[in-house]
Amino acid sequence: MILPFRAENCSIERTLEVVGEKWTFLVLREAFRGVRRFADMQAATGAPRQVLSARLARLVEEGLLRKEPYREPGQRQRDEYRLTDKGRDLYPLLVALMHWGDKYLADAGGPPILLTHRDCGAAIELHLRCEEGHDVAGPRQVTALPGEGARLRTA
Repeated sequence: MILPFRAENCSIERTLEVVGEKWTFLVLREAFRGVRRFADMQAATGAPRQVLSARLARLVEEGLLRKEPYREPGQRQRDEYRLTDKGRDLYPLLVALMHWGDKYLADAGGPPILLTHRDCGAAIELHLRCEEGHDVAGPRQVTALPGEGARLRTA
């Protein structure tokens, strides 16, 4: 069933306007791995300098990263980039993309990286769960209802 609501204020579309580009996801991947400095980020992602600079500026502008100045002895002051709470909230999205890629696109040898729980060493799994604590296996167990920000579609 198609809901009679406009999609112009769609949260998925708005999110993709901020992060829906390859280099942005690669920058976030490295930020989650603890890479903070421009040169290290460029080496890890392979992004052209101008592209990386633009992506970092956009992530700072959107509040996903914050700049923090640092200075190496004898060098000029530079900025490093640290995740904000808003940026860290994207972690499940990156894990979901990684797990999907591991399942459908990994080499025959298997996934290149395994995520494990630091405390016990068990593999990380991503699950959907309702507020009542029930596991949700997939889209067939979900009903989309209009939210507070829904707008009716006009013919």
